[in-house]
Amino acid sequence: MASGDLVIGMVFLSQTIIGFLGNFFLLCHNFLYLTRCPVRPKDLILKHLTLANFLVIFCKGVPQTMSAFGATHFLSDTGCKLVFYVHRVGRGVGTGITCLLSIFQAITISPRNFRWAEMKPQASRYMGPSNILCWMLNMLLNISVPMYVGKWNSKNTTNKIDYGYCSAVIDNRVTGVLLIALLSSYDVLCLGLMVWTSGFIVLILYRHKRQVRHLHSTTLSPRSSPETRITQSILVLVGTFVSFYTLSCIFSLFLARLNDPGWWLVNSSALITACFPTVSPFVLRSRDPRISSIEE
Repeated sequence: MASGDLVIGMVFLSQTIIGFLGNFFLLCHNFLYLTRCPVRPKDLILKHLTLANFLVIFCKGVPQTMSAFGATHFLSDTGCKLVFYVHRVGRGVGTGITCLLSIFQAITISPRNFRWAEMKPQASRYMGPSNILCWMLNMLLNISVPMYVGKWNSKNTTNKIDYGYCSAVIDNRVTGVLLIALLSSYDVLCLGLMVWTSGFIVLILYRHKRQVRHLHSTTLSPRSSPETRITQSILVLVGTFVSFYTLSCIFSLFLARLNDPGWWLVNSSALITACFPTVSPFVLRSRDPRISSIEE
């Protein structure tokens, strides 16, 4: 085994273990909280986000780790199709759930004189069905993904991306462009909504801070309210998602344009893809005031 493969294997292994532990602890904290307090719509969103994170880490991190350590024939053709399909569904659900989380928080903190304030009761009521709809939509959008992945070992195949354990081949350029456009349209829509709602949240927080600044004396505790801390954590979460998603798109474009991308490009793209599911539970856990109250 080459030293480069060993290094990348250790990186994938570390990322996978950290991602699994982070999401597992977030699930445990949410479960412990739910046994002592009423269920909130935001808690349901986080459960779906954690499940999507598990799918991405398991279907991307584990195979890439095994491939980097030299195991290249542990999946059959059907296994490749299933792993890639579940990964794409988990990735899409993670995008949609993060978008729903930012929209829900924007509605939650909107003042009474804003139109969104009228949607607060409806938002809580329809949050559960929206999560289910997100899963169903991504299952349908990615149903064509298994057609382009499998165990193709021929070196004469053009437009082939070799992941070490599976390969992706799109021989028809027009079909490839249409597929990428279909999958990207969903991501771009969610990304646009996240940026828009994040800007709205920042504006609301800024206006609120200006209004209450003169009401607080210097003797009061400067610690922000629990709702403000949760809102700030969602802003950090959305910012983290946008950053990693932008990097992932850049690497995906290079993979799609190059006929024979190198192993470093394929592995770097896989690492970046799994970064958000790995980091997001720590972002939420570090700023959630409920966790500190449980641990005390």
